[in-house]
Amino acid sequence: MKKIIFTLLVLLSSLYASVTNQYPSQKILDSNIPIVDIRTPPEWMETGLIKNAIPIMFFNERGGYDIQGFLAELNKKVDTKKPFAIICRTGSRTRMLASFLSKDMGYNVVNLSGGMMYAKSKNLKINSYK
Repeated sequence: MKKIIFTLLVLLSSLYASVTNQYPSQKILDSNIPIVDIRTPPEWMETGLIKNAIPIMFFNERGGYDIQGFLAELNKKVDTKKPFAIICRTGSRTRMLASFLSKDMGYNVVNLSGGMMYAKSKNLKINSYK
């Protein structure tokens, strides 16, 4: 009986999960939605972080990843019951991750298409990474 209830809860949560694709904008920054930057530390140092972004690396420099480690850090720093955004350099890594986070984890994710390159081209507030 517990397994049936758990399965129903998982299925119901996935019905409400979604991925929204949006380009980084001042409107998103002003909304105070948490923005998770999944790039690597060298990328953070190179370009900085979009205003108020939370750096949590997903893919390492060799393309490897630690799903459990990422999810543990994400759940520690972000209320994943509410929508949050993810950003990378150009949006290709976040496109893959957003699909996983929505379909498999039941999260409501905003994929910031175009990534940091787009954000920089629109002169959005970028802070240095220390």
